[in-house]
Amino acid sequence: MIYELATTEDSIAVYNLVKNTIRTVYPKYYPAEVVDFFCEHHSIDAITKDIENGYVSVLKIDGNIVATGCFIDNHITRVYVLPEYQKKGYGTFIMKNIEAQISEKYDKAYLDASLPAAALYEKLGFSTIKHERYPVENGMILVYEVMEKELYKACTEINYNGN
Repeated sequence: MIYELATTEDSIAVYNLVKNTIRTVYPKYYPAEVVDFFCEHHSIDAITKDIENGYVSVLKIDGNIVATGCFIDNHITRVYVLPEYQKKGYGTFIMKNIEAQISEKYDKAYLDASLPAAALYEKLGFSTIKHERYPVENGMILVYEVMEKELYKACTEINYNGN
């Protein structure tokens, strides 16, 4: 397993991973118009731009990209794991890495949680600070949570042996 910064050569693979995950998982939670909105929001252009700016990392297993994470400043913007690799700890692994990187400069991390991901983020210590609604096509409404987590900088453990 390798977790590394994505390169522009990874753009298509990351886009396909995100689109595949959205098209497979999100219809269980959202109407088609919302699913389409997510696919458009995470377009190839948006992903490529984020990769070029150094915001995107990928998780590779046996050389294949199976998950991705993206953050800008202290805002986590895109974490996706291929459906067949979900429930194996990869999303948690990516989140912990992102949190560690954010904590180097910020005291809090923020994210907009889709319905399928909100329970994972809650388990990882994120709290909902507000509920949002965003209108999409045909009068459909995207409902999501804005969540935050207080981050703590890693500190060196001091051992005391009594002497």
